[in-house]
Amino acid sequence: MTAPVSVFIVDDSAVVRQVLGQLLMSDPGIRVAGAAPDPIFALQKMQKDWPDVIILDVEMPRMDGITFLRKLMKERPTPVVICSTLTEKGADTTLQALSAGAVDIITKPKLGLRDFLQAGGPHMVQVLKAAARAKLAAVPRARPVASPEPRAAAPVAMARTTDQVVALGTSTGGTQALEAVLTRLPADCPGIVVVQHMPEKFTAAFAQRLNQLCRCEVREAVDGDRVIPGLVLIAPGGRHMQLRRSGAQYRVGVADGPPVNRHKPSVDVLFRSVANTAGRNALGIIMTGMGDDGAQGLLAMRHAGAHTIAQDQQTSVVFGMPREAIELGAAAEVLPLSDMAQAIMGSGGRRSLAS
Repeated sequence: MTAPVSVFIVDDSAVVRQVLGQLLMSDPGIRVAGAAPDPIFALQKMQKDWPDVIILDVEMPRMDGITFLRKLMKERPTPVVICSTLTEKGADTTLQALSAGAVDIITKPKLGLRDFLQAGGPHMVQVLKAAARAKLAAVPRARPVASPEPRAAAPVAMARTTDQVVALGTSTGGTQALEAVLTRLPADCPGIVVVQHMPEKFTAAFAQRLNQLCRCEVREAVDGDRVIPGLVLIAPGGRHMQLRRSGAQYRVGVADGPPVNRHKPSVDVLFRSVANTAGRNALGIIMTGMGDDGAQGLLAMRHAGAHTIAQDQQTSVVFGMPREAIELGAAAEVLPLSDMAQAIMGSGGRRSLAS
């Protein structure tokens, strides 16, 4: 019989510690190893019973979550799931934590906390079990966010419609994986549309962070945005994104709708629309993530003539989504994370990777 996943909760809210602890203990696959109001107390308690996964708040007294996370990843790497308030203000801090090595995000509202935690219980259990299996060695190391550099004048190609569309889907571990891929692309990369499973209010900050790091432009998608070379569009959290064709132009549609495969945005929704709209003029890539979202959509893209790629197991933080796509026969090629940028540039027939 498989041993239950041991979880330690670090949160300065007594309500969160109590309700989350009770919720997790109701699942036989989870064991709550303990709880503490800040990282200092947590370190003292965890020495006696080191957990498989740590649930970590980011704003706490004595030592903030990011400082603790960096210390942890340096001294004793352990899967960490961030438990953060769903606000624009906290989004940037949470993204810093993800970039520093946290595996995933659990969001919590300021109001109705008890009801929210209880309603989201099954999803939280899934996230924690996936985090326990995460391969921290596959998480690319964080790089500091530099001040935005002025971009060179856009080449003429960027003002024209692109015939090639790259559709990229990812989830757990995807924030670091996307950073590793997109920062290697030059300013004239093919037009890219991305679904990263991420809560509402976090995707704008995520896109802004990537935009500061990348040579190409990265921004959160808005309904009607054109897909053109040198531009990466990130699907906004809480809304689906689809590819549409308007004459000779590719555009994205961003709209509300029910969750698909428990996700909104859904990778499957994007991939299916790319299959129907772009066909063989598209490249589909599925990367690290929990679950099976995107596998069926990638298969539809392959059947429509698109080239399709799945990230390999060795470099995936969580090999759920890529594995499902591979087993379904949706991936024509399996590549490590380090080869994804080259594959994207090869698809567009453009110049070499950024140094």
